[in-house]
Amino acid sequence: MRDYQSEYTRKTKTSAKIFAKSLKLHVNGVSHNIRFYEPYPFVVKSSSGKNLVDVDNNKYTDYWMGHWSLILGHSPKNIKESLKKQIEKSWMYGTVNEQTIKLSELISKAVPVAEKIRYVTSGTEATMYAVRLARSVTGKKVIAKIDGGWHGYTSDLLKSVNWPFTESESSGVVNEEEIISIPYNNLEESLRILKKYAKNLAGVIIEPVLGGGGCIPATREYLQGIQEFIHNNKSLFILDEIVTGFRFRYGCLYPTMKLDPDIVTLGKIVGGGMAIGVMCGKKEIMEHADTTGKKKSERSYVGGGTFSANPISMTSGYSTLNYLKSKKSIYSKINLLGEYARKEIEKTFDGRVAVTGKGSLFMTHFLKENITKITNSSDVAKCDLQMLQKYHFKMIVNDGIFFLPGKLGAISDSHTKEDIKKIVKASENF
Repeated sequence: MRDYQSEYTRKTKTSAKIFAKSLKLHVNGVSHNIRFYEPYPFVVKSSSGKNLVDVDNNKYTDYWMGHWSLILGHSPKNIKESLKKQIEKSWMYGTVNEQTIKLSELISKAVPVAEKIRYVTSGTEATMYAVRLARSVTGKKVIAKIDGGWHGYTSDLLKSVNWPFTESESSGVVNEEEIISIPYNNLEESLRILKKYAKNLAGVIIEPVLGGGGCIPATREYLQGIQEFIHNNKSLFILDEIVTGFRFRYGCLYPTMKLDPDIVTLGKIVGGGMAIGVMCGKKEIMEHADTTGKKKSERSYVGGGTFSANPISMTSGYSTLNYLKSKKSIYSKINLLGEYARKEIEKTFDGRVAVTGKGSLFMTHFLKENITKITNSSDVAKCDLQMLQKYHFKMIVNDGIFFLPGKLGAISDSHTKEDIKKIVKASENF
């Protein structure tokens, strides 16, 4: 295989110099663990539409798309204009503002369960509070999650994220016995585990499509089976739609699967590229977070933060959702492009890969060890992960195509069928 690393270092000399400075100032040179890759990540100086441009003036067609949050592409004109208008007024109030109400009106109409909403500034905070709320409402302590499920860095859920799932993810995490893990798309085994903890089970949190866990959709039967058990057990059913909310349709994925969650967490797309996390849910559940007239023992203390519901994030989110609402044809376009990508990449590799995903999300898995299809994160872990890294790195170096190495790709409205054909061509060359 070609020495892609030498080619990369030759083309990114300025990035190497700048990143050397970053290493002196920041842990591992980055502020999010997954943004580092060998030998060093290139440094971006600008982005627009479907493209990133690095400090060495290399241009890349981007499929990382801001951690999959930029469904309209980088710096779309209408969002940029709305932000300019808001910045003229101010970018931080620290008080109630009308922009929050406008965004919430859109979300509540598009997401039926969003009878009450609380904003934070990251998905990690949203899932952290959702878990706290579930424990408060039920009076129970145990939370179930999925093997390979990623819900941010909150200690409450930092377990069984990476293979092998039996090892602790981090030192410094306590009370891990109050987090249990169940296998995705295996209803029988999942129910066996849940029954074992039923008496103290506060709830389960599930992504309807595993994001970081391999871009794997859950089956309807699996989610409905888990929900039925959870509700019969008087526990809470929490859906993490931070990745999937407003990604495949205008609204969440769960109504298409006939699900009835108690709490839903949102993020990414609903912020339009600005910092956001959303916890929303049924009124009787969410009102446990109401502090007025309640003793400490009666409430779930769900805060927010200095920058929660700031007018910039609210404006960006409103402009994005309002645009998506007016142009729902975007979804049919990008979902078809995703379907085309999955089909053509699989055909190109002729049985050597499985391409998972749904709608505009897709991820390539190089098969080995008798793995012929991908249904959960254990299957993903048994694939050739090094080959996936080489595949993505080759496209960065030779084809001007950027996937964060080892991660799924997200198609935005700024991408075209020609862009997908270039991925297929790059796959043929690889």
